[in-house]
Amino acid sequence: MPSSIASGGRIRTNIPALNAYNSLQSSNRAIAKSQLRLSTGKRINAASDDVAGYITARSLNSRNVSLKAALNAVGEAKNVTSISQDALDNITNLLTQIKDAASQASSGALGTDEKVALAKAAFRLSEQIQTVVDSTVFGGQELLNGSFSGDFVIGVGESNSLITIEVDLSSSNSTNFNTDVNFELNSDTAANFGGITGLNLASLDSVSDSDLGMFSAANISTTLTSLSDALDNVSKVASFVGGLEARLNSQEDLLTSQITNYKSAISRIEDVDVAEEQLDLVKNQFLQQTSIITLSQANQNPQTYLQLFG
Repeated sequence: MPSSIASGGRIRTNIPALNAYNSLQSSNRAIAKSQLRLSTGKRINAASDDVAGYITARSLNSRNVSLKAALNAVGEAKNVTSISQDALDNITNLLTQIKDAASQASSGALGTDEKVALAKAAFRLSEQIQTVVDSTVFGGQELLNGSFSGDFVIGVGESNSLITIEVDLSSSNSTNFNTDVNFELNSDTAANFGGITGLNLASLDSVSDSDLGMFSAANISTTLTSLSDALDNVSKVASFVGGLEARLNSQEDLLTSQITNYKSAISRIEDVDVAEEQLDLVKNQFLQQTSIITLSQANQNPQTYLQLFG
């Protein structure tokens, strides 16, 4: 702490000049710090500025980075559910058209040729279902062939443990939607399309004048029932996917809000209050100027004592 005690008639050690010099150095340091803070926009530019604040801000920033990564993962999971949902809706529409064809074929007013034509048209629709399955791909993996399953990190726990959500569309996950996910016509399980035993849409191509197969009077009732059950199973899978997407939407909103709150907390700790810092800068610039004037005056004091030798 500077002292206002003068050195009397001693000129070898000019205490007033030293006090003025020390004050000038302090003002210069304060000005430099204010200029740094104003130029970077940060109150804490080094750990020495605020040790506790530095540690807290770095910890919050690290967690915020993790939350941003989780938000990206949620987006990827939503991509999977959205793509799957659209494909399932498409399959539902195609199955509905196949069922409509079967309903028309059940009419006694239609002849054999008309029923065969309806079966062939229905087979083309079933081929489109296979195309939908083959083209429903994300990240190099087919989503509806009964094998897709993936874990997505959607959050970070207190001890940095990962919180994940599983998007499981594999056949082994049938307990979640009460059906086996199988919408392929070119697989070993094609005879059980949509989890319905004996429903083989590929057999529509075998319908002929001599054998109406699925569209025959003896089988048409079973065909219609099987197609209805298949539609129900597609709806169950779509509902499962929709539930996942609803949860992901909620998690996305949560993460977005959390990231904003963490940024706000970091800002309160780390960012500079420009108005307050500008006031400190003006104050220290004033002290700098007065220190220079005082130093100049203190350096003139020894000249006074030369008069004693006159």
